[in-house]
Amino acid sequence: MACTQKNVAILGSTGSIGCNTLRVIAESDGALRAKAISAHSRLDKLIEQAVWLKPDYVIATCPEKAEKQDWEGLPAGCQLRVGEDEMIKVTQQADVDVVVAAIVGAAGLQSTWAAVEAGKTVALANKETLVMAGPLVTTLAEKTGATILPVDSEHSAVFQALQAGRQDEVSRIILTASGGPFRHHSLEDLQDVRVAEALAHPTWKMGPKITIDSATMMNKALEIVEARWLFGLTPEQINVVIHPQSIVHSMVEFIDGSIIAQMSPPDMKLPIQYALCWPHRLAGCGEKLALHEPLALEFEPVDHERFPAVGLGLDVARAGGSGGAVLNAANEAAVAGFLENRIKFSDIVPACRTVFDEHPFETAPGLDRLLELDIWAREEVSRRWM
Repeated sequence: MACTQKNVAILGSTGSIGCNTLRVIAESDGALRAKAISAHSRLDKLIEQAVWLKPDYVIATCPEKAEKQDWEGLPAGCQLRVGEDEMIKVTQQADVDVVVAAIVGAAGLQSTWAAVEAGKTVALANKETLVMAGPLVTTLAEKTGATILPVDSEHSAVFQALQAGRQDEVSRIILTASGGPFRHHSLEDLQDVRVAEALAHPTWKMGPKITIDSATMMNKALEIVEARWLFGLTPEQINVVIHPQSIVHSMVEFIDGSIIAQMSPPDMKLPIQYALCWPHRLAGCGEKLALHEPLALEFEPVDHERFPAVGLGLDVARAGGSGGAVLNAANEAAVAGFLENRIKFSDIVPACRTVFDEHPFETAPGLDRLLELDIWAREEVSRRWM
């Protein structure tokens, strides 16, 4: 085996990334072990996962829901812990080698922060952590010796491709986007998009929030901001192209004109496994490209009129400071409103743009101030659009 066994704590194990992470661990032939798993609300699913992989710790982060749950099915040897503080304590234990930060949205910031503070290797699926607090988190990682490894397919692809050259040889990175279900819709058609239509992604199977982000291309806006801090790039070095097949997950162009691309089927198990086993590679547990069959790859520029989120992401990346936290919070509030039929699909990005443009910008806010602005942005979206 290429690497010694690693103990993995999965924060948000019942979500899409968490479930795929457990599949990777189960198929790792002992190279990986689930040390701890956590969930907020899907506690029946959490117990099923505990029976399957028998971790040392099972953590229910919501005390109210945990009190109502029947824990009789929990296997012997699994310690039940309740509350976010208990999750953080387990995450920071010395025998936890890798922390998978898979809690969706701003809710995952504090637990990810705790893992970085403890100097852990963090497999980061929660892009909102770097969107909200990129300079603070990367500075903390430098101080504690923590390693932040990307799990998002696009950033994993960039991370892999960057190993073909030095940092000062990078000209730009190119994030690919499927274009979601609406890349051929007219602006008029976008006015009448229903929730079920927006949740029907053509290539990826994801949770509802990120599926809506893909449909608006707000996921690319957030990825632009994340990439700035994760890879130490300027906004001008970050480009986006539409690639509907979702085979090329991203590319790096070097100063000599060479472009290195990472390709694989749209399956999150590959980037998850790469982050968990880094700096080694294991035999893949996911689907392989069938290159013995015809395969056509298409690339096209982003239509910024149809997808204004991409330009907004670049503006937020240029601004830095408090911009990322405000954008993320506004988007989470707007997407939740759309899923509840309280805001139109076509108003999600304009709501985010307005809140970002009008927020009390700060150049170097601390973590507490970012959390205050997070609340403010959500309230603004609710007050003005719902």
